[in-house]
Amino acid sequence: MKRKAKFFTISTTLLLMGLLGACSTENKTTDTTNSTTAAKSNGTHTVTDTLGNKVTIPNQPKRIIGSYLEDYLIALDEKPIAQWTVGSGSIQDYLQDDLKDIPTISYDLPYEKVLNFEPDLLLISSSATVEGGKYDQYRKIAPTYVVTNGSDVTWEDQLKDVGKALAKEDQAKEIINEYQDSAKKIKEELADKITGKTAAVLWVTNNSAFMVSENRSSGRIVYGDLGFGVPSLVKEISKDATSDWSAVSSEKLAELDADYLILVNSDQGAAMFEEPAWKNLKAVKENHLLEFGPESSWLYNGPIASQDMLNDLAEKLN
Repeated sequence: MKRKAKFFTISTTLLLMGLLGACSTENKTTDTTNSTTAAKSNGTHTVTDTLGNKVTIPNQPKRIIGSYLEDYLIALDEKPIAQWTVGSGSIQDYLQDDLKDIPTISYDLPYEKVLNFEPDLLLISSSATVEGGKYDQYRKIAPTYVVTNGSDVTWEDQLKDVGKALAKEDQAKEIINEYQDSAKKIKEELADKITGKTAAVLWVTNNSAFMVSENRSSGRIVYGDLGFGVPSLVKEISKDATSDWSAVSSEKLAELDADYLILVNSDQGAAMFEEPAWKNLKAVKENHLLEFGPESSWLYNGPIASQDMLNDLAEKLN
């Protein structure tokens, strides 16, 4: 498939405040060992979701809504009939080669909007979305499967669970294995740039700075998969983090001593970039600022986003 080929091409030369809420409202799953055996009959299979609901799903659903799970669906060669949006129409720009012309649906899945799309499968990314009796409402529209979610759940966990729902578990495992091989290869290629070096990931929007947590989102890739050292400020911020991104004051930011600063810049004209505290940052002074725009994958999670981030760093650091 076109996107899949792009997804696993490795180059060796080579918003949005609503995201904070989207990343932080997920409930921690209490059971990640649900049965993965699909009992198939009459063109359907039955699986148990993270909330314990037994869900009978078409073997080949044609009209899927998986708000904030589009990355996973595309990786598994599925195209949703509606795509996630938040705030004033923000979408996942990095997926638009595959989602061009796909209509949007608000991240909180308004009942009437969902009904109008006539889905044959609803994949729910957060347990909070179906609280207050909403699950019973949604399942009247279509089979509704709540994907494993929570602060300690990785994109690999979610991909495997989406794969279970779609009876594509083997394909999900293959994607994860290919990603791991890619991360290992890029880590080896960049060894001279990574070994003994620290890095931090910062998102600037509305003249405010947010730092990614050590073990979440892109932090997992930078520190876990590639092996950059973790600056003391990142460790401090991560201790009390309740979402992927945590606000950092200008006073605290001045303490950042990272060798590399990965900047997700959603505010090109931010006044903070002209302040001495910013210009005196070690990474800025040494020209080790790696900048990406909000249209990149750096604000998101998923197999495609993760691979894109690896490729971004490979391109910037080679």
